[in-house]
Amino acid sequence: MKNELIDEAIRRMLARIDATLAQAGEGFPHYANPEDGIWIRSPGGDWTGGFWCGLLWLAALRTGKAKYRRNALEWARRLRPRASSKSAFKGFLFWYGAALGDILFGDTEARELAVEGTRGLMQMYSSSAQLIPLGTEAEEANDVGSDEANIDALPGTVPLLLAHDLSLGSDEIGRRHLRQHITLCVRDDGSVCQSASFDAATSALRRRYTHKGIHADSTWARAQAWGMLGLAQALAQGEREFRGDAVHVADWWGEHVPTDHVAYWDFDDPAIPDTNRDTSATAIAAASLLKLAKLIPERSVRYQAEAEAAIERLTIGYLTPMSADDRRPTGILTQGCFNKRNGVATTHELIWGDYFLFESLLVLDGALAPDRV
Repeated sequence: MKNELIDEAIRRMLARIDATLAQAGEGFPHYANPEDGIWIRSPGGDWTGGFWCGLLWLAALRTGKAKYRRNALEWARRLRPRASSKSAFKGFLFWYGAALGDILFGDTEARELAVEGTRGLMQMYSSSAQLIPLGTEAEEANDVGSDEANIDALPGTVPLLLAHDLSLGSDEIGRRHLRQHITLCVRDDGSVCQSASFDAATSALRRRYTHKGIHADSTWARAQAWGMLGLAQALAQGEREFRGDAVHVADWWGEHVPTDHVAYWDFDDPAIPDTNRDTSATAIAAASLLKLAKLIPERSVRYQAEAEAAIERLTIGYLTPMSADDRRPTGILTQGCFNKRNGVATTHELIWGDYFLFESLLVLDGALAPDRV
Protein backbone atom coordinates (compact mmCIF):
# COMPACT_ATOMS: atom_id res chain seq x y z
CA MET A 1 0.00 0.00 0.00
CA LYS A 2 1.50 3.33 -1.04
CA ASN A 3 2.66 5.74 1.64
CA GLU A 4 0.83 8.69 0.14
CA LEU A 5 -2.48 6.80 0.30
CA ILE A 6 -1.84 5.89 3.94
CA ASP A 7 -0.92 9.48 4.86
CA GLU A 8 -3.95 10.91 3.11
CA ALA A 9 -6.31 8.41 4.76
CA ILE A 10 -4.87 9.25 8.18
CA ARG A 11 -5.48 12.95 7.51
CA ARG A 12 -9.08 12.20 6.61
CA MET A 13 -9.63 10.19 9.77
CA LEU A 14 -8.02 12.85 11.95
CA ALA A 15 -10.42 15.35 10.39
CA ARG A 16 -13.30 13.09 11.40
CA ILE A 17 -11.98 12.80 14.97
CA ASP A 18 -11.78 16.60 15.16
CA ALA A 19 -15.33 16.93 13.80
CA THR A 20 -16.57 14.44 16.40
CA LEU A 21 -14.87 16.37 19.19
CA ALA A 22 -16.57 19.54 17.96
CA GLN A 23 -20.01 17.97 17.50
CA ALA A 24 -22.57 18.78 20.17
CA GLY A 25 -24.15 15.90 22.03
CA GLU A 26 -24.00 13.94 25.25
CA GLY A 27 -22.62 10.45 25.46
CA PHE A 28 -20.14 8.38 23.51
CA PRO A 29 -20.26 8.23 19.68
CA HIS A 30 -21.94 4.96 18.70
CA TYR A 31 -22.97 5.06 15.03
CA ALA A 32 -23.72 7.76 12.45
CA ASN A 33 -25.47 8.29 9.13
CA PRO A 34 -22.69 8.97 6.60
CA GLU A 35 -24.81 11.57 4.84
CA ASP A 36 -24.67 14.04 7.74
CA GLY A 37 -22.18 12.52 10.18
CA ILE A 38 -24.43 13.12 13.21
CA TRP A 39 -23.64 10.58 15.88
CA ILE A 40 -26.19 8.48 17.70
CA ARG A 41 -24.70 8.33 21.17
CA SER A 42 -24.66 5.99 24.15
CA PRO A 43 -24.73 7.75 27.55
CA GLY A 44 -22.68 5.14 29.42
CA GLY A 45 -20.58 3.92 26.53
CA ASP A 46 -22.63 0.75 25.92
CA TRP A 47 -20.01 -1.79 24.68
CA THR A 48 -18.45 0.68 22.20
CA GLY A 49 -17.36 3.70 24.24
CA GLY A 50 -13.78 2.49 24.58
CA PHE A 51 -13.26 2.74 20.83
CA TRP A 52 -13.86 6.49 20.90
CA CYS A 53 -11.23 6.82 23.65
CA GLY A 54 -8.98 4.52 21.62
CA LEU A 55 -9.25 6.75 18.56
CA LEU A 56 -8.18 9.71 20.71
CA TRP A 57 -5.24 7.82 22.24
CA LEU A 58 -4.08 6.86 18.74
CA ALA A 59 -4.55 10.40 17.44
CA ALA A 60 -2.35 11.62 20.31
CA LEU A 61 0.29 9.05 19.37
CA ARG A 62 0.26 9.97 15.68
CA THR A 63 0.21 13.76 16.06
CA GLY A 64 1.84 14.42 19.43
CA LYS A 65 -0.94 16.91 20.17
CA ALA A 66 -1.90 17.26 23.82
CA LYS A 67 -5.57 17.92 23.04
CA TYR A 68 -6.11 14.33 21.95
CA ARG A 69 -4.46 12.82 25.01
CA ARG A 70 -6.37 15.19 27.30
CA ASN A 71 -9.68 14.32 25.68
CA ALA A 72 -8.88 10.59 25.70
CA LEU A 73 -8.39 10.64 29.46
CA GLU A 74 -11.46 12.80 30.05
CA TRP A 75 -13.64 10.36 28.12
CA ALA A 76 -11.97 7.35 29.77
CA ARG A 77 -12.90 8.71 33.20
CA ARG A 78 -16.55 8.53 32.18
CA LEU A 79 -16.17 4.77 31.86
CA ARG A 80 -15.22 4.24 35.51
CA PRO A 81 -18.76 3.32 36.68
CA ARG A 82 -18.81 0.53 34.11
CA ALA A 83 -16.01 -1.38 35.89
CA SER A 84 -18.62 -2.97 38.14
CA SER A 85 -21.18 -3.57 35.40
CA LYS A 86 -22.31 -7.15 34.80
CA SER A 87 -21.16 -7.39 31.21
CA ALA A 88 -18.37 -9.47 29.68
CA PHE A 89 -18.15 -6.76 27.00
CA LYS A 90 -16.57 -4.26 29.40
CA GLY A 91 -13.25 -5.67 28.22
CA PHE A 92 -13.76 -3.51 25.12
CA LEU A 93 -14.26 -0.46 27.33
CA PHE A 94 -11.22 -0.81 29.56
CA TRP A 95 -8.70 -2.16 27.05
CA TYR A 96 -9.28 0.41 24.33
CA GLY A 97 -10.54 3.14 26.64
CA ALA A 98 -7.91 2.90 29.38
CA ALA A 99 -5.16 0.31 28.86
CA LEU A 100 -4.09 2.00 25.61
CA GLY A 101 -3.31 5.16 27.56
CA ASP A 102 -1.00 3.18 29.81
CA ILE A 103 0.60 1.21 26.96
CA LEU A 104 1.18 4.17 24.65
CA PHE A 105 1.89 6.94 27.17
CA GLY A 106 2.48 5.37 30.58
CA ASP A 107 -0.53 7.31 31.87
CA THR A 108 -0.98 6.31 35.51
CA GLU A 109 -4.66 7.24 35.73
CA ALA A 110 -5.41 5.23 32.59
CA ARG A 111 -3.53 2.32 34.14
CA GLU A 112 -5.64 2.55 37.31
CA LEU A 113 -8.81 2.51 35.22
CA ALA A 114 -7.58 -0.55 33.33
CA VAL A 115 -6.92 -2.33 36.63
CA GLU A 116 -10.43 -1.48 37.85
CA GLY A 117 -11.91 -2.90 34.66
CA THR A 118 -9.81 -6.05 34.97
CA ARG A 119 -10.89 -6.59 38.57
CA GLY A 120 -14.48 -6.18 37.47
CA LEU A 121 -14.00 -8.91 34.88
CA MET A 122 -12.38 -11.21 37.42
CA GLN A 123 -15.38 -10.81 39.73
CA MET A 124 -17.62 -12.16 36.98
CA TYR A 125 -15.54 -15.31 36.41
CA SER A 126 -17.35 -18.61 36.89
CA SER A 127 -15.02 -21.33 38.13
CA SER A 128 -17.49 -24.07 37.20
CA ALA A 129 -17.97 -22.76 33.66
CA GLN A 130 -14.26 -21.85 33.35
CA LEU A 131 -15.13 -18.55 31.67
CA ILE A 132 -16.70 -15.14 32.18
CA PRO A 133 -20.35 -15.51 31.11
CA LEU A 134 -22.17 -12.83 29.17
CA GLY A 135 -23.70 -11.12 32.22
CA THR A 136 -27.06 -9.53 32.92
CA GLU A 137 -26.05 -6.09 31.57
CA ALA A 138 -24.50 -7.25 28.31
CA GLU A 139 -26.09 -6.00 25.09
CA GLU A 140 -27.21 -9.50 24.07
CA ALA A 141 -28.53 -10.61 27.47
CA ASN A 142 -32.13 -9.63 26.78
CA ASP A 143 -32.10 -11.76 23.64
CA VAL A 144 -30.14 -14.85 24.66
CA GLY A 145 -29.77 -14.84 28.46
CA SER A 146 -26.91 -13.86 30.75
CA ASP A 147 -25.32 -17.30 31.32
CA GLU A 148 -24.05 -17.77 27.78
CA ALA A 149 -20.72 -17.60 25.99
CA ASN A 150 -20.19 -15.01 23.26
CA ILE A 151 -17.17 -14.60 20.99
CA ASP A 152 -17.40 -10.82 21.38
CA ALA A 153 -16.20 -11.38 24.95
CA LEU A 154 -12.64 -12.14 23.79
CA PRO A 155 -11.14 -8.92 22.34
CA GLY A 156 -10.06 -6.49 25.05
CA THR A 157 -11.05 -8.93 27.78
CA VAL A 158 -8.31 -11.42 26.90
CA PRO A 159 -5.39 -8.95 26.85
CA LEU A 160 -6.60 -7.24 30.03
CA LEU A 161 -6.64 -10.58 31.85
CA LEU A 162 -3.35 -11.76 30.36
CA ALA A 163 -1.40 -8.56 31.04
CA HIS A 164 0.86 -10.05 33.72
CA ASP A 165 2.32 -6.69 34.77
CA LEU A 166 -1.02 -5.83 36.36
CA SER A 167 -0.08 -8.33 39.12
CA LEU A 168 -3.69 -9.26 39.71
CA GLY A 169 -3.37 -12.97 39.20
CA SER A 170 -5.77 -12.63 36.29
CA ASP A 171 -3.66 -14.42 33.69
CA GLU A 172 -4.95 -17.94 34.37
CA ILE A 173 -8.52 -16.68 34.23
CA GLY A 174 -7.68 -15.20 30.84
CA ARG A 175 -6.33 -18.51 29.54
CA ARG A 176 -9.33 -20.48 30.78
CA HIS A 177 -11.75 -17.90 29.40
CA LEU A 178 -10.11 -18.11 25.97
CA ARG A 179 -9.82 -21.91 25.96
CA GLN A 180 -13.49 -22.30 26.77
CA HIS A 181 -14.59 -19.86 24.07
CA ILE A 182 -12.48 -21.74 21.51
CA THR A 183 -14.12 -25.00 22.59
CA LEU A 184 -17.60 -23.55 22.57
CA CYS A 185 -17.54 -21.19 19.59
CA VAL A 186 -14.89 -22.33 17.07
CA ARG A 187 -16.08 -25.02 14.69
CA ASP A 188 -13.82 -27.80 13.38
CA ASP A 189 -13.31 -26.03 10.04
CA GLY A 190 -12.08 -22.81 11.69
CA SER A 191 -15.28 -20.83 11.27
CA VAL A 192 -16.61 -19.05 14.34
CA CYS A 193 -20.10 -19.26 15.78
CA GLN A 194 -21.16 -16.16 17.65
CA SER A 195 -22.62 -17.71 20.80
CA ALA A 196 -22.97 -20.92 22.77
CA SER A 197 -25.00 -22.38 25.60
CA PHE A 198 -23.15 -24.51 28.12
CA ASP A 199 -23.85 -26.58 31.18
CA ALA A 200 -23.11 -24.32 34.14
CA ALA A 201 -21.90 -27.24 36.29
CA THR A 202 -19.72 -29.06 33.79
CA SER A 203 -19.03 -26.34 31.16
CA ALA A 204 -20.02 -28.83 28.45
CA LEU A 205 -21.36 -27.45 25.17
CA ARG A 206 -25.15 -27.64 24.79
CA ARG A 207 -25.59 -25.75 21.52
CA ARG A 208 -23.97 -23.23 19.23
CA TYR A 209 -25.95 -20.46 17.60
CA THR A 210 -25.53 -17.16 15.78
CA HIS A 211 -28.25 -14.79 16.93
CA LYS A 212 -27.11 -11.77 14.90
CA GLY A 213 -26.51 -13.66 11.67
CA ILE A 214 -28.73 -14.79 8.83
CA HIS A 215 -29.54 -18.03 10.66
CA ALA A 216 -28.46 -19.93 13.76
CA ASP A 217 -25.74 -21.93 12.00
CA SER A 218 -24.29 -19.13 9.89
CA THR A 219 -20.91 -17.44 10.16
CA TRP A 220 -21.58 -13.80 10.98
CA ALA A 221 -18.65 -11.77 9.68
CA ARG A 222 -18.06 -9.87 12.88
CA ALA A 223 -17.99 -13.09 14.93
CA GLN A 224 -15.18 -14.43 12.75
CA ALA A 225 -13.31 -11.14 13.03
CA TRP A 226 -13.71 -10.94 16.82
CA GLY A 227 -12.38 -14.47 17.11
CA MET A 228 -9.35 -13.55 15.02
CA LEU A 229 -8.69 -10.50 17.16
CA GLY A 230 -9.02 -12.23 20.53
CA LEU A 231 -6.57 -14.93 19.45
CA ALA A 232 -4.12 -12.39 18.00
CA GLN A 233 -4.19 -10.43 21.25
CA ALA A 234 -3.47 -13.60 23.22
CA LEU A 235 -0.43 -14.32 21.04
CA ALA A 236 0.72 -10.73 21.52
CA GLN A 237 0.72 -11.42 25.28
CA GLY A 238 3.05 -14.36 24.70
CA GLU A 239 0.45 -17.15 24.87
CA ARG A 240 1.86 -19.46 22.20
CA GLU A 241 -0.57 -22.20 23.21
CA PHE A 242 -3.17 -20.53 20.98
CA ARG A 243 -1.06 -20.21 17.85
CA GLY A 244 -2.71 -23.11 16.00
CA ASP A 245 -6.18 -21.81 16.78
CA ALA A 246 -5.23 -18.34 15.55
CA VAL A 247 -4.00 -19.73 12.23
CA HIS A 248 -7.08 -21.92 11.83
CA VAL A 249 -9.49 -19.01 12.32
CA ALA A 250 -7.50 -16.48 10.28
CA ASP A 251 -7.02 -18.90 7.38
CA TRP A 252 -10.78 -19.49 7.26
CA TRP A 253 -11.33 -15.75 6.84
CA GLY A 254 -8.80 -15.52 4.02
CA GLU A 255 -10.31 -18.48 2.22
CA HIS A 256 -13.89 -17.19 2.39
CA VAL A 257 -13.72 -13.39 2.18
CA PRO A 258 -14.73 -11.96 -1.23
CA THR A 259 -12.03 -11.31 -3.81
CA ASP A 260 -12.19 -7.56 -3.12
CA HIS A 261 -11.40 -8.35 0.57
CA VAL A 262 -14.47 -6.56 1.99
CA ALA A 263 -16.71 -8.99 3.87
CA TYR A 264 -20.43 -9.33 3.52
CA TRP A 265 -22.24 -9.00 6.84
CA ASP A 266 -22.75 -12.77 7.01
CA PHE A 267 -20.80 -15.32 5.00
CA ASP A 268 -23.92 -17.47 4.56
CA ASP A 269 -26.46 -14.89 3.44
CA PRO A 270 -28.12 -16.40 0.34
CA ALA A 271 -28.61 -12.86 -1.02
CA ILE A 272 -24.87 -12.44 -1.66
CA PRO A 273 -23.82 -10.38 -3.65
CA ASP A 274 -26.97 -8.28 -3.31
CA THR A 275 -26.73 -7.77 0.44
CA ASN A 276 -24.89 -5.63 2.95
CA ARG A 277 -21.15 -5.46 3.29
CA ASP A 278 -19.65 -4.90 6.72
CA THR A 279 -16.63 -2.63 6.63
CA SER A 280 -16.36 -2.82 10.42
CA ALA A 281 -15.83 -6.60 10.39
CA THR A 282 -13.32 -6.12 7.57
CA ALA A 283 -11.39 -3.50 9.55
CA ILE A 284 -11.29 -5.75 12.64
CA ALA A 285 -10.00 -8.64 10.54
CA ALA A 286 -7.37 -6.46 8.87
CA ALA A 287 -6.07 -5.23 12.23
CA SER A 288 -5.94 -8.84 13.43
CA LEU A 289 -4.04 -9.99 10.34
CA LEU A 290 -1.44 -7.26 10.82
CA LYS A 291 -0.83 -8.56 14.35
CA LEU A 292 -0.63 -12.16 13.20
CA ALA A 293 1.71 -11.24 10.33
CA LYS A 294 4.23 -10.14 12.94
CA LEU A 295 3.58 -12.94 15.41
CA ILE A 296 3.47 -15.94 13.02
CA PRO A 297 6.50 -15.72 10.71
CA GLU A 298 5.49 -18.54 8.39
CA ARG A 299 2.19 -16.74 7.65
CA SER A 300 3.72 -13.27 7.59
CA VAL A 301 3.68 -12.64 3.84
CA ARG A 302 0.16 -14.01 3.36
CA TYR A 303 -1.44 -12.21 6.28
CA GLN A 304 0.33 -8.91 5.54
CA ALA A 305 -0.83 -9.01 1.93
CA GLU A 306 -4.42 -9.84 2.92
CA ALA A 307 -4.49 -7.06 5.50
CA GLU A 308 -3.05 -4.44 3.16
CA ALA A 309 -5.46 -5.41 0.37
CA ALA A 310 -8.42 -4.98 2.71
CA ILE A 311 -7.18 -1.67 4.14
CA GLU A 312 -6.50 -0.28 0.68
CA ARG A 313 -9.98 -1.24 -0.50
CA LEU A 314 -11.62 0.28 2.59
CA THR A 315 -9.62 3.47 2.11
CA ILE A 316 -10.28 3.86 -1.60
CA GLY A 317 -13.84 2.57 -1.76
CA TYR A 318 -15.48 3.32 1.60
CA LEU A 319 -13.70 6.21 3.39
CA THR A 320 -15.32 9.54 2.53
CA PRO A 321 -12.89 11.92 0.80
CA MET A 322 -11.77 15.51 1.31
CA SER A 323 -13.66 16.85 -1.67
CA ALA A 324 -15.95 19.77 -2.42
CA ASP A 325 -17.85 17.43 -4.74
CA ASP A 326 -18.78 15.09 -1.88
CA ARG A 327 -21.08 16.70 0.65
CA ARG A 328 -20.61 13.98 3.23
CA PRO A 329 -18.29 14.76 6.16
CA THR A 330 -14.68 13.77 5.56
CA GLY A 331 -13.14 10.60 6.99
CA ILE A 332 -16.25 8.49 7.58
CA LEU A 333 -15.91 4.74 7.08
CA THR A 334 -19.18 3.92 5.32
CA GLN A 335 -21.12 0.67 4.92
CA GLY A 336 -20.71 -0.66 8.43
CA CYS A 337 -23.45 -3.14 9.29
CA PHE A 338 -24.32 -3.03 12.98
CA ASN A 339 -27.37 -5.30 13.26
CA LYS A 340 -28.92 -6.55 10.04
CA ARG A 341 -31.32 -8.83 11.89
CA ASN A 342 -32.94 -5.87 13.67
CA GLY A 343 -32.42 -3.34 10.89
CA VAL A 344 -30.18 -1.11 13.02
CA ALA A 345 -27.47 0.97 11.30
CA THR A 346 -26.93 -1.40 8.37
CA THR A 347 -25.08 1.05 6.07
CA HIS A 348 -23.56 3.37 8.64
CA GLU A 349 -20.39 4.66 10.21
CA LEU A 350 -19.63 2.54 13.28
CA ILE A 351 -17.23 3.80 15.93
CA TRP A 352 -15.41 0.46 16.19
CA GLY A 353 -14.97 0.28 12.42
CA ASP A 354 -13.35 3.71 12.54
CA TYR A 355 -11.07 2.60 15.37
CA PHE A 356 -9.76 -0.55 13.68
CA LEU A 357 -9.19 1.15 10.33
CA PHE A 358 -7.30 3.95 12.07
CA GLU A 359 -5.25 1.47 14.10
CA SER A 360 -4.39 -0.43 10.91
CA LEU A 361 -3.35 2.74 9.07
CA LEU A 362 -1.05 3.72 11.94
CA VAL A 363 0.54 0.27 11.82
CA LEU A 364 1.19 0.62 8.09
CA ASP A 365 2.45 4.16 8.70
CA GLY A 366 5.01 2.84 11.19
CA ALA A 367 3.65 4.85 14.11
CA LEU A 368 2.34 1.78 15.96
CA ALA A 369 3.61 -1.76 16.47
CA PRO A 370 0.67 -4.08 15.68
CA ASP A 371 1.22 -6.32 18.69
CA ARG A 372 1.19 -3.47 21.22
CA VAL A 373 -2.57 -3.09 21.16
